Amino acid sequence: MAQRVAGVCYIKVDGDQLEVKGGVEAPLSTVTREAVMGLAGVAGYKETAQEPYLKVSAIFTRNFPINTLVNGTNMTITAELANGKVYTLSGAYLRAEPTGNGEEGTTELEFSGTTGVWQ
Repeated sequence: MAQRVAGVCYIKVDGDQLEVKGGVEAPLSTVTREAVMGLAGVAGYKETAQEPYLKVSAIFTRNFPINTLVNGTNMTITAELANGKVYTLSGAYLRAEPTGNGEEGTTELEFSGTTGVWQ
């Protein structure tokens, strides 16, 4: 039986819902792993913390919450994906200057935060 794995997605920033065009991205893990090499080959691995983040392509609507996004330093971002998974980014802030595309009416948003959790 087929199951829905992509499609409608909801993004909320401190309760304000954004219109999303697509391109939602978030890390699946909280750590990255790298091999530690010895003379005989791989001796093990080391773990380092992975930055919690969320990237999204949003539609720049008339009621787009510019002030909330630009001035927010402790936002909560929630991404509800079509497959039922939810990613919550806490302590969030914009990590890059938002860019806009006037022809498409979109803006690219990149958030970093203190904690990212999948549910």
